[in-house]
Amino acid sequence: MIEIRGLKTPVVNSIEVLERKITKKLRLKQVPEYVILKRSIDARKKSEICYIYQVGVQMQNESSILKRVNDKDVMLTKVVKYQFPNNGEKVLPHHPMVVGSGPAGLFCALLLAKAGYQPIIVERGLPVEERLACVEAFWNGERLNPECNVQFGEGGAGTFSDGKLNTQVKDKFGRIRFVLEEFVKHGAPEDILYDNKPHVGTDLLINVVKGIREEIENLGGVFLFDTKVADIIVENNQITKVKLIHSGHERIVDTNLVVLAIGHSARDTFEMLYDKQLSMEAKDFAMGVRVEHKASMIQEVMYGNGKEAQALPAAPYKVTHQTSKGRGVYSFCMCPGGYVVNASSEEGHTAINGMSYSGRDGKNSNSAIVVTVRREDYGNEHPLSGIAFQRKLEHNIYEDGKGKIVVQRFEDFEAGIPSTAIGSIEPQMKGEYTLGNVAKCLPSFMTEAIAEGIHAFERQIPGFSNPDTIISGVESRTSSPIRIQRDETFQSNVRGVYPCGEGAGYAGGIMSAAMDGMKIAEAIIQKFAPF
Repeated sequence: MIEIRGLKTPVVNSIEVLERKITKKLRLKQVPEYVILKRSIDARKKSEICYIYQVGVQMQNESSILKRVNDKDVMLTKVVKYQFPNNGEKVLPHHPMVVGSGPAGLFCALLLAKAGYQPIIVERGLPVEERLACVEAFWNGERLNPECNVQFGEGGAGTFSDGKLNTQVKDKFGRIRFVLEEFVKHGAPEDILYDNKPHVGTDLLINVVKGIREEIENLGGVFLFDTKVADIIVENNQITKVKLIHSGHERIVDTNLVVLAIGHSARDTFEMLYDKQLSMEAKDFAMGVRVEHKASMIQEVMYGNGKEAQALPAAPYKVTHQTSKGRGVYSFCMCPGGYVVNASSEEGHTAINGMSYSGRDGKNSNSAIVVTVRREDYGNEHPLSGIAFQRKLEHNIYEDGKGKIVVQRFEDFEAGIPSTAIGSIEPQMKGEYTLGNVAKCLPSFMTEAIAEGIHAFERQIPGFSNPDTIISGVESRTSSPIRIQRDETFQSNVRGVYPCGEGAGYAGGIMSAAMDGMKIAEAIIQKFAPF
């Protein structure tokens, strides 16, 4: 394939200009067949905002074309296509079991299903269509369902998010492309295949997740929804059985292979696994608040106010700061034109997250502003100490807001006083909210770092430290506070148990979790033959 890099086009009529530039670069008379490999926005000069493309063209006599063109931005490149591993020889005595149907669990199960293993997928929550109804009922004031909410249910926590699909993970095996192509196959827009910062949005993710589930089922996989792993039975350091609970009824299932893709909020499951002596350790993570600004303000700061800015999608941002006390504070899971959502999963505790629809057309943009939480901040004498720290702050917020999202103006947050009125920025939220004092619910190292960070970010994004900036809390589920240890075979110290994804401490987002699920499936496929 011939790859052409650095093709600049205006935002308006970009494809027409792109095709002319491809033709000119290759010195052709007609537009050749091409694929867009990458597209990014160059907004360094607000008066000259443009797209930058990389494209691929497959033609005969490619080497001779390169010699004729003689351009450093035109080169030959190899197309990396994901290759399924070969099956091992040892036959599995039972169907493999995947616990959790978030990105890690779904893509692990998908590869196993494609390879003929007919996996059993156990999910404590509901199918994504029923889950949506359950979550919306909670947002509308009904009681929290601890087994099915923003954290638990088909699709995992990422289903109710911005749906970002970018990752910093290096990939020379084509896993990223495989994941993106699966998303497109099940309803995601094709531009995620090439956009520099791809996202799907929660409204489209719901259909994508359903489509992947149906593909797995068509390949012989079985989903057990509303079913919780209550216990594992270990004999001679090998898992042999799993105790499941469905509608109050217990069931013992024989299995010698369990993939733990349980997500970062399965606290009761972590406790059970600790009691079963799975090796795990506390790790650093991050907690903080959500901030909301008017989307129009962010758009103008990032892209200017010209016609190009109006034609571009809602602007994202990414900010980071090292405080005067040496602590990191940074934006996380930024949601352009999005909503702050009540993401609680335990009664008596309030957690929040951010979410965007595919159009990103809400009036506000929000982001988590989080602070590095080190093990010494919460006492790491026990592997589950980080969970206790999360719970403490979530309980503080719950008490202050009586279960509602607690909202505070930034000026009041910095002063440590409760807000009594909303200013020029009105909260955009899913779930009930109330004015209160987020600051008093957090430890001082966190509030000080957040306040210093917001003022530092003002230098990059004027208006960021507006006194009326909405602060809400608590953003506590950025990542897992533990790591379930695994060896070079991807197994824990209990043989046959494969810790996987974000909950086990090996991923940080939809894409990296899906890729980790694929790695686990590959290890299983290479070792075993299907049941």
